Amino acid sequence: MLMKTIDYIIEAIDRLVNIPSPSGFTKDVMDYVKSEAEGFGYSCEMSRKGGLIISVPGNSDRTIGLSAHVDTLGAMVRSISSEGMIKFTLVGGYTMNSIEGSYCKIHTREGKSYTGTILSNSPSVHSFDNARTLERTDRNMEIRLDEIVKNKKDVEKLGINSGDYISFDPNFQYTEKGFIKSRHLDDKASVGVLLGLLKEMSEKNQKPNNNIKIVISNYEEVGFGASWLPEDIEEFIAVDMGVIGDDLNGSEYTVSICAKDSSGPYDYELTNHLISLAKENKIDYVVDIFPHYGSDVSAALAGGNNIRGALLGQGIHASHGMERTHKKGLENTFKLVKAYVGV
Repeated sequence: MLMKTIDYIIEAIDRLVNIPSPSGFTKDVMDYVKSEAEGFGYSCEMSRKGGLIISVPGNSDRTIGLSAHVDTLGAMVRSISSEGMIKFTLVGGYTMNSIEGSYCKIHTREGKSYTGTILSNSPSVHSFDNARTLERTDRNMEIRLDEIVKNKKDVEKLGINSGDYISFDPNFQYTEKGFIKSRHLDDKASVGVLLGLLKEMSEKNQKPNNNIKIVISNYEEVGFGASWLPEDIEEFIAVDMGVIGDDLNGSEYTVSICAKDSSGPYDYELTNHLISLAKENKIDYVVDIFPHYGSDVSAALAGGNNIRGALLGQGIHASHGMERTHKKGLENTFKLVKAYVGV
């Protein structure tokens, strides 16, 4: 059963990353998650800001919360140059180096979509003396449209305007060695894990120890994803990515339990509980510090919600770039979430 569920999780991740959803542009991906959850027999409701809340009845009157976010990094049209190139502004935090050369889509407010490529203003060593040295900032980057356009008016005739969303192509691959590599594994890998949890509980007719409200947020990458929570949630676990790099402990094969990030420490007792569950269930885990990171729990606490909060997630290499994880990391994350909810 476990391997069947992990296969489903990976298939769900593939579908999720291929639905464009920069922060705030998430209706289509929310519709997909909602359809899957309702297909497993769970009720759903939408928050006023477009987030999804999935309700799972449990064996007590107590309610706990889990979250993952479907919003991703992306961009928005800032302006159109006189030559018909798209200038853009960032949605979320990432380096220009991580998207240079990437294929993308521009989504107009009338529902049209156009493809393009993200380039520097000096995109060829054959033409520009500073092709190698030009600082990669948003002001020095542009998008080349795959349309016959020669000037600003040509672009405007397509219906493209300032404020249109730009999504990055994910380039999803699942390798023979069990690696999942793609953009947007932060945090669609965790959304896949939570859908796997719903699928398995539904198929086994299991009820968790407590009522669960799964919050799928849509503004996490810009800092206020789960700033509002239903009042009955007493404790709240963000299932997000585990950071890999520098002097940190995580890997693509483990689940990371975060003790502290840039917003401060997570709840001591709840973090200890997750560590104990990992030990008891022989789950491959690490405890870590994420110095440049915030989560849905961070936003919920900043929003004044009266909760205890903690954070866990599969290790993601090259986060906010060309990301990669492994099915072992997904498996360990799934096992820890199952242990926490009591199924």
